[in-house]
Amino acid sequence: MEEPVDVADEELEELEEELEEESEETEETEEELDSETPEPDEEDEELEELEEEEEEFLKAKEKASRREREELEEDIVEERFYTIPLRKAWIVPRKKRAPKAARIVKIFVLKHMKVRTEAEGEEEPERLVIDNEVNEKLWSRGIEKPPRKIKVRVVKDKEGVVTVLLAEGD
Repeated sequence: MEEPVDVADEELEELEEELEEESEETEETEEELDSETPEPDEEDEELEELEEEEEEFLKAKEKASRREREELEEDIVEERFYTIPLRKAWIVPRKKRAPKAARIVKIFVLKHMKVRTEAEGEEEPERLVIDNEVNEKLWSRGIEKPPRKIKVRVVKDKEGVVTVLLAEGD
């Protein structure tokens, strides 16, 4: 009688050979990867350079905003603080409240700062500029829930440009 041939033993030997080949390949790729990755010192230097660039950018941005404020302060003819009631914005449908609040702010400032919108003679009409921070405050809780009131600082400069800014405490 012939002895039964164990197929599992042959398959096991083949799998072991394949694993040995794969392990040799992975050792080679690990060596390649080690040679390609930068040393920790190089990474630290790159991070430090990025941090320095970021600090320089923030300093430059801060200087620019200071210059803008100083220029604005030099040209100020009139400055007023208002608390603008926005309760009428809540009367309109939910999906139209924030745009209505923005229109209310515009109408309020035009009325209280006596902005001339039409040209009288050769003079240029005065302009109204609503700052981005004011707009963000109006839209902070979405289109359906604008604030009930908002505190603003309204500045009029030499050229007649009226700027609506968010009050400092708000």
